[in-house]
Order: sequence, then C-alpha cells, then structure tokens
Amino acid sequence: MSEPADYQPPYTITPAIVNLVTEIGETIGRYTVLAKQNLTPRLRRENCIRTIQASLAIENNTLTLEQVTAVIEGKRVLGHPREIQEVRNAFATYEVMEDWDVSAKEDLLAAHELLMGGLVDETGRYRSGGGGIFRGEQLVHMAPPADRVPKLMSDLLDWLANTNEHPLVSSYVLHYEFEFIHPFADGNGWMGRLWLTSRQTPPHLLSSC
Repeated sequence: MSEPADYQPPYTITPAIVNLVTEIGETIGRYTVLAKQNLTPRLRRENCIRTIQASLAIENNTLTLEQVTAVIEGKRVLGHPREIQEVRNAFATYEVMEDWDVSAKEDLLAAHELLMGGLVDETGRYRSGGGGIFRGEQLVHMAPPADRVPKLMSDLLDWLANTNEHPLVSSYVLHYEFEFIHPFADGNGWMGRLWLTSRQTPPHLLSSC
C-alpha cells in the first residue's frame, strides 16, 4: 500500500453511523453465510437481473423485469431501442465487474465506456464540459468545472486506495463525492451506484451474472 494521500473527504463519523455500520455489517454477515449455502448460479443470475432492472428504473428506463430478462436472454422485446441498449450494456458491465479495481482510474473509465457505449458521445473519459444535477428545469447542483475533474477524481481514488475506513463507510463517501464531482457527461448516477456496489460487496459474492 502506498503512502496515505493528503486529500481527505469532508465527513465525520458519528455514534449513529458507527451503530448503523455495526447493524448493517451483522446483516451482511448473516446474508453471506446463507448465500454461501444457497446462492446457486440460477439465483445469482436472477439477483443480478433484478439489480440491473432496479438501477435502470432509477434512470427512467421503463422495461419490466420480464422484459429485461428477455433482452438478456437474447429474445426480441418490444421497447425503445435506447432502453434495450441500456439493458445490454448493463449486463455486459456486470459480467466483468468482479475484475475491477475500484481505485483504478483505468477500470473506472473502461466501465463507463462499456456501460454507456452507443448511448452518449463521450464514453470512457471524463467530461469536457459543464455538468450538474437538475430536478425538472431547476439546477440543484452545479458540478465543478471540467478542468478540475481529473485532479478531483485522482484525489478521491487515491484516498479510496489507502483509506482504513470500513468498506460501508468508504463506499458511501465515494458515492457522495463521486456524484458531487459528476465526472462524466452522462451516466453519473448509474456509474456511482455501480462503483458503490463494487466497493462494498464481499469478493465471493461479487461475480458475474
């Protein structure tokens, strides 16, 4: 492990957070034991498909669980071509996510290229223009200028590589900071949830669909 980075995300660990981390950790522990015993390849695939459908729904993809399953199985589905492409991209991305190093810029950019391929012009690279989060027509968050994104992301990924924080803490700090920086022209919410999952999921459960 390299020397700790100077950058430190602005957060404070409170007693309430410690209690929640303990509670969530115990729940994950129980689930891990059950998963080792009962998570067959079929159930793993079903869980993966449900995760993909739920994440896509947050991004306003209207395909149902049955339609998402059909797309993944290579069947013809009546739906918007973009939504079908989103499913294909998500499935391809989840298939390789176990190989990623979540603190590596190269893996982050490769994941974005795979996830957003054929959907946006700027894939596999940080945004070149402004960015922000809108609620309808209202701007609720103006992201940092594009020329600051590489340094901000480098600091965040370096911190992630060296932090001793519990994975539950570091993954949510990562997600918050990631969405604040908004490093990509599009797909930031999707990528943030994907990277959070990669960070906090036990390695033996983080496998392909």
